[in-house]
Amino acid sequence: MAKPSYGGQAVIEGVMMRGQRNFAVAVREPSGKITVLQEPLQGAIYTKSFFKLPFLRGPIVLWDTLALGMRTLMYSANVQLAAEGEGEKAELSEGAMWGTVAVALLVAVGVFFVAPAFLMSAFFDRYLDSALLSNLIEKVIRLTLIVGYIAAIGTLPDIRRVFAFHGAEHKAINAFEHGDPLDVAHAQRYTTAHPRCGTSFLLVVVVVSFIAFSMLGQPPMLERIISRILLIPVVAAIAYEFIKFAALRTSNPLLSVLLAPGMWLQKLTTREPDDSQVEVALVALQHALAADGLLAEVAQPVAAGAASEPVGLG
Repeated sequence: MAKPSYGGQAVIEGVMMRGQRNFAVAVREPSGKITVLQEPLQGAIYTKSFFKLPFLRGPIVLWDTLALGMRTLMYSANVQLAAEGEGEKAELSEGAMWGTVAVALLVAVGVFFVAPAFLMSAFFDRYLDSALLSNLIEKVIRLTLIVGYIAAIGTLPDIRRVFAFHGAEHKAINAFEHGDPLDVAHAQRYTTAHPRCGTSFLLVVVVVSFIAFSMLGQPPMLERIISRILLIPVVAAIAYEFIKFAALRTSNPLLSVLLAPGMWLQKLTTREPDDSQVEVALVALQHALAADGLLAEVAQPVAAGAASEPVGLG
């Protein structure tokens, strides 16, 4: 029987793990203590089969991932502020965080979807008679912007540390999916790449959008830009289904080849974690598994100077 799918994301000095019916986020304070927030996943998208239909579930899962990810990111930031003695005055508000997310999404859509379409319509299409070549160049521009952005932020020390927690998340999930004990020694044996990673998803989005947008030919600038925006949910839905399908069949040679570029791209968004970072990821995963009834008890942290203490948002 196949193991249930678990996934997560890196947060500030920690990792969030999303389970079947619960999520858990573990964060290491500057003192070395690991604090854990574990709560059930609530809402119709988790309980109604309608929201799990193929091609509908993709955009819903992505939106839920964004919402849950921002909530746990805010939690991790507040844990750090509280541990540093900044108090409630420095606590990040939910409104401020979502305002930042809204601006970031608008910028992302503008830079990665609208800008390449604008450049093609305004400067290059007049010299091209082939819709296929036009869309290929647009995708090259889009992919260059995405890879360049990821590579640039990866040079920042704080982001490199988040990327290391991203690698720790993958190692913990790889150990679980291979049936190994959930301890640091076993998890560290695994790669920092995982086929269901959001980085691989981004690359699949670029490929799927190339196919979808090529069918539209070379429309005028305004139509081209609008079509790119409106088709984002459709492209995301198809990309999600491919990633979900292929990740369960990595032993298939063809699918393994198709997944390879995304696995390689993850080298930009992950770093090799140290033992303390892997430990945090394992604590988050163990709490999620225990809450789902798949783990009898949560092992105590073993890193020097670390202690686990469940805490809430309040």
